[in-house]
Amino acid sequence: MAESEGFRSVAYFVNWAIYGRKHNPQDIPAEKLTHVLYSFADVRDTGEVFLTDKWSDTDIHFPPGDSWNDIGTNLYGCLKQFNLLKKRNRNLKVLLSIGGWTYSEAKHFDVPASTHDGRKRFAASCVDLIKDLGFDGIDIDWEYPSNSVQAEHLFLLLAEVRQAMDTYAATLPSRPHFLLTIAAPAGPQNYGHLPLGRIAETLDFINLMAYDYAGGWDAHAGHQANLYPSSNPKHTPFSTSRAVSDYLAAGVPSSKLVLGMPLYGRAFQGTKGPGHHFSNGVGGGSFENGIWDFKDLPKAGAREFLDESVGASWSFDEGMGAMVSYDTVDMAVRKAGFIKEWKLGGAMWWETSGDRKGEGSLIGSVVRELGGHDGRFMQHSPNVLEYPQSKYDNLRKGFPGE
Repeated sequence: MAESEGFRSVAYFVNWAIYGRKHNPQDIPAEKLTHVLYSFADVRDTGEVFLTDKWSDTDIHFPPGDSWNDIGTNLYGCLKQFNLLKKRNRNLKVLLSIGGWTYSEAKHFDVPASTHDGRKRFAASCVDLIKDLGFDGIDIDWEYPSNSVQAEHLFLLLAEVRQAMDTYAATLPSRPHFLLTIAAPAGPQNYGHLPLGRIAETLDFINLMAYDYAGGWDAHAGHQANLYPSSNPKHTPFSTSRAVSDYLAAGVPSSKLVLGMPLYGRAFQGTKGPGHHFSNGVGGGSFENGIWDFKDLPKAGAREFLDESVGASWSFDEGMGAMVSYDTVDMAVRKAGFIKEWKLGGAMWWETSGDRKGEGSLIGSVVRELGGHDGRFMQHSPNVLEYPQSKYDNLRKGFPGE
């Protein structure tokens, strides 16, 4: 593959991970990732995009390098750490992700995306955040435009951001290309009214959220991230293969479609397994009821299973009647094969704090399968280190000595 081609490895990092999860930017497998989506920024009704946790994003001092005695106005927090990772690994790009389920569900996109002025302000504030904080682009995670009118608003919003970033890039000596991506739904009821072909033309790539197909909202225990349809729709009414087929048929180039995978499992209590009722809710979780980090699975007493016909794996504790739907390492490697078979643009994960470290890492296992042990089949493209208009002295100067 040419250097401009190759597979992407994309992962979300959440700015609340530094708290209960005790997961910092320094903990991510930066050498195995081509893109990090820093989550989440929010948007006001005026269209202004803003950071949501000043302490985590720009203020916390990480030892040993962050001094309290520095002179000037300086960037700290997670975003300093990501800029240092970019400096050390020139293949790592960091994008600001805007939205997510909570802010989208609160309809924070609806008003600003619906007017010309709102979209202009949105795009201008995105550029301000890029130039001040050292991002390589913008990721928009609107879950989900609810009709064809909102779908058109999303397209117009993306076009406005693309133009604003290109205009800013033209003012810089190196003329960099800032990236624009979206998180996109895998359910037909959510992507059916999107102008996918036109949207894809404005984007560098699309991250398909191929997970959360089943959960505590259902009547039956099911697969949350299966590749193929099940002969028993109670197992799950969705499949990744259908979503991929529909995106490609709508005009999305396969190389622009990145397959999303979970670094967590969804649990069901009081069940006999996939397709059966569950009677005792979803039980506990690593940090949220019913959701277990991959690194905490399988639970003691549970056996792992894999159904090749459906393309799904899970664990089951027969004595407890407890099922957890998640990707095992074997299943994740099979998904890497699916990516290669369909000539997709790579892999994406939600979110980095859930993975194991070392040999059992899902990210590491998939990247090795896609890229080879030397990574030669992964995408290689330089990040941006040039931010001469940043309000932060240390970012503007390139973090000298660090």
